[in-house]
Amino acid sequence: MRFRTRAFLCCFVPFALLLSASFWLIQQRVLETVRGGLRESLLEKHRAVAAVLANSDLQSSRFLKVVAEDAALKAGVQLLLTYPKNADARRTVEDQLHELCERMGLAMLVVSHADGAPMASWMRTGRHTGPLDTVRVSVSHSGLMLLDGVAYQMASLPIDQGGENLGTLSVGEVFDFSQFQTPTVLLHNGALVESHVEGASRQAVEAAMRGCRGNDECDAQLNGTHYISLPMQNISFGAGYVLRSLQDLDSAVAPVQMMLRSVFLGVALIAVLVAMIVGAVSAGSIVRPLATVVKHLQAAERTGDLAEFRTGDSGVTEVHRLIDSFNRAAVAVREGRENLTLAYVEFVQSLASALDARDPYTAGHSRRVSEMSSAAAAEMRLAPEVVERIRIGALLHDIGKIGVPDDVLRKPGRLTPQEFALVREHPAIGRRILEGVNGFSPYLAAVELHHENWDGTGYPHGQAGLETPVDARIIHVADAYDAMTTDRPYRRGMSHEEAIARLREGAGTQFDPEVVRRFAGVRIEQRETAELHA
Repeated sequence: MRFRTRAFLCCFVPFALLLSASFWLIQQRVLETVRGGLRESLLEKHRAVAAVLANSDLQSSRFLKVVAEDAALKAGVQLLLTYPKNADARRTVEDQLHELCERMGLAMLVVSHADGAPMASWMRTGRHTGPLDTVRVSVSHSGLMLLDGVAYQMASLPIDQGGENLGTLSVGEVFDFSQFQTPTVLLHNGALVESHVEGASRQAVEAAMRGCRGNDECDAQLNGTHYISLPMQNISFGAGYVLRSLQDLDSAVAPVQMMLRSVFLGVALIAVLVAMIVGAVSAGSIVRPLATVVKHLQAAERTGDLAEFRTGDSGVTEVHRLIDSFNRAAVAVREGRENLTLAYVEFVQSLASALDARDPYTAGHSRRVSEMSSAAAAEMRLAPEVVERIRIGALLHDIGKIGVPDDVLRKPGRLTPQEFALVREHPAIGRRILEGVNGFSPYLAAVELHHENWDGTGYPHGQAGLETPVDARIIHVADAYDAMTTDRPYRRGMSHEEAIARLREGAGTQFDPEVVRRFAGVRIEQRETAELHA
């Protein structure tokens, strides 16, 4: 990814994320506000229903008081208490309960013993009319009672006679869900008892209500619609019974969300457009000067020269400071490099002078070979950096003779084969000396291979032809020429013409023919120029 693109994304993406997060937070805040309004609305409806149910309980208590004071019923209960196993006594009480249910329009009446056990009952609604199977049915004296899938709301009152409690009279009415204006479900111990949610199957309602526990508010997903559910906490329905109201949250939130989306979409489009323009301009103001810096550094990497550059037209203060710092660094690097190069050249010259000082007969040999090699390299139209490399390599070419004993190196006569073998080691010794020094790697080939012959008969590796680098091939010719024209204790040096003739004789076997041709040409020109000046 391009730097300009990354800079633009760094400017734009945080803004886009901030905009999206803001919309999400606003939407959540609206959702909470609507949810709070729905919750309050449900609670208000619960309070209204509680008031209705309270009136119903009051009415039921009035009925109970009237029924509980019925003299015939009391007499029947006293008879049943006296003869609890007598079927006629129980039927007498049941007949009285039947008559009361019909006369007062009650759904269920139950007379229980003081210990709570049912003694007689009558039911006017449901699958059948008649006495309840008190063995099979557990009668609740308050709250809700579930019987044959129908919920009954129960209320009870004691039956007293002369200060003595004869038992308990309980009345039951079918629980009317139509009094609730919102969808309602009745749960008993977490299981669904009754559901009044239009368009939803019993299985779907049961699945939606599994996440609702106890008397806490909960969320429910029903047929793809999001509901909030609140229990009626101000009405007692008995142990284990919970009546929950459901309110469609999606329908309540949808109009507000639609309005928010339309408003936010327009604002977001304008904001995104502005952010893109500002981001593009900001990225450009940062990237352009930095791209110039990068391009300049890449050029410095190719050329090896860290030059100074102009600050450009960027208005970014940090970029100006960066460029100024680079310029100061470039000046420091250039000065350090110049000082290092000067010290390096002086060191090389000192090494060459120290080497030549060991043998008075070869004094100045390295310097002369360096001058002749660089002249021949220039004649061959080699690159300036290659010519400079050859010049320094020629100064160092005999550095390995430091490891040759003085009695062999300065011997006035001809060398024995054993002594010559020691001298032949100096290219390898020179390489070992220089390869451990950082910065001398470009000259290792000149030092190690300047005695390789064109036909492969040289040493130390027996390389032939172009296997040997041009540095070593040129230095080989210049080294041989200087050796032939320099006086030795055992012979006088050859003349220029004789040495050139010997080089030409060795061209193609000992020496590179092209190097010999160029070397001879430049030496002849130099000699003619010297004679002319003389």
